[in-house]
Amino acid sequence: MARAVYELNPVTFLTTGFIGQPGKRVFYLQAARGHQVITLIVEKLQVEALAQGILEFLRELEERFPNLTAAEADYHPEQMRLQTPLDPAFRVGQMGLGYDAERDLVVLVAQEVTTEERSVEEAGVARLFATRAQMRSLAEHGRHIVRQGRPICPLCGQPIDPEGHFCPRRNGHRY
Repeated sequence: MARAVYELNPVTFLTTGFIGQPGKRVFYLQAARGHQVITLIVEKLQVEALAQGILEFLRELEERFPNLTAAEADYHPEQMRLQTPLDPAFRVGQMGLGYDAERDLVVLVAQEVTTEERSVEEAGVARLFATRAQMRSLAEHGRHIVRQGRPICPLCGQPIDPEGHFCPRRNGHRY
């Protein structure tokens, strides 16, 4: 099977979002360049790690390239909504960040989950080039949507469902 490669260079739109209720949500990473839209399925923890990774990466860039102006986000949650219809290209297994210093663009590389049936060589890949400001907005939005989930039990660190949960640290009693 041929490897699917998606490259949006640069993106005109970049966001993350979810569909569904807390505990049953499906998270997405979405980018567009003009009419070309790519949607990828990601996990909530990947959104959280990506947001943190972007912020750290941007700090490192500012230290490595002191002449760069700070990348201020122009973050407006209402402009970060997913575009429909959602037609995911693949489920993301791993992501990485890079920097094109010549054009001052950050590249987000997302690779499809690999399985016994689908090797690394066959896995889809998406390369999304964005400004540092777009990446900062993506990070802020990612942090915002992750916080909208279920509250976390202060004793065991597990999510609390609307009905409550049986906390192992409370010997199985409801929290």
